[in-house]
Amino acid sequence: MRDSPTAEGTLRPVTRFVGTEHRGLCVAAEAVRRSPAGPEQLRRLLTAEVGHTENEVCYRENKLELRRYEPAERQHRTPILVVYALINRPWILDLQPDRSVVRRLLEAGYVVYLIDWGEPSRLDRSLTMVDYVTRYTDNCVEAARADAGADTVHLLGYCMGGTMAVTYAATNPGQVRTLTLLTTPVAFGGRGGVLELWASQLDPEAVVGALGNVPAELLAATFAMMDPVENCVGKYVRLCENAEDDSFVENFARVERWIWNGVDVAAGVYREFVDDLYKGDMLLRGEYQLGDEAVDLGDIGMPVQQVVGEHDQIVPPASSRPLNDAVGSDDRRLVEFPAGHVGVSVSSAAHDRLWPDVCAWIADR
Repeated sequence: MRDSPTAEGTLRPVTRFVGTEHRGLCVAAEAVRRSPAGPEQLRRLLTAEVGHTENEVCYRENKLELRRYEPAERQHRTPILVVYALINRPWILDLQPDRSVVRRLLEAGYVVYLIDWGEPSRLDRSLTMVDYVTRYTDNCVEAARADAGADTVHLLGYCMGGTMAVTYAATNPGQVRTLTLLTTPVAFGGRGGVLELWASQLDPEAVVGALGNVPAELLAATFAMMDPVENCVGKYVRLCENAEDDSFVENFARVERWIWNGVDVAAGVYREFVDDLYKGDMLLRGEYQLGDEAVDLGDIGMPVQQVVGEHDQIVPPASSRPLNDAVGSDDRRLVEFPAGHVGVSVSSAAHDRLWPDVCAWIADR
């Protein structure tokens, strides 16, 4: 009988990878420094800002903040509530003015509310999906409805936040006008790609037993290891080749800041996500529960649209597609866009073609 993997064995390849990527960054930074515009480009690498769109915190609970973004002119009574992932900060949805999902939603005339989960402390290590979905998300829905003077919300979930939005919509269908999901993992059983393969060999008890809340750096390194050549070499080669391109350097810095300035994940929800979803595939099989309440995807009767990235390695399209056949709604669509996991929210092509279409679909409903 094979022994369960230890935390030390799980972390060893990650620490090696981080060392390799650090060396790649040092080489690239030195190349940028030596370019004719070196000092100015280094300043850009170190000071690039994210989260440009003005907002106001309208609700707080524990570590989370519910941020309200106001359009120049409200064209819709029902607001959009963004349920972001627990793993990273929500900057990727407001990376820069011309590549901001938040701004595209505002331009379409919606009041936008975004859940910024904050970082869990050691006191939060026991938080589970019940806490994040049935308590925090539900309270944010109520706060957004009250603040906007609306009966329901358009729910938009991103990645892991999309999975949480699915479970919320299934258990609170009367609160949700439409459900939009962006690169959302719901189906496993061989469809979850490399992350599912790794999760199948992972003992989350060993990880949380040794670390408590799972460090953001460990998660970032894990995702980067999915394409080690690109993340250790390729992106730094492109940085060197474009060292005199101000826009390229600044955009590179913004994405890197988002990747490596993540948040820890509460031990309880990490354990549950790995065991019940990645290993057990309980959500699609109809066996998943939020506490004592069963999550039946057939109870999702509101209009549903899914956006998947054709080149997404983190959440392969096969991990998202089956949801459309499982929900109870007759109004559902699947949009497969030629981009990766991050590209669907930050690429210029996505902002030119994808997001106007997503907003129009919501407006029609």
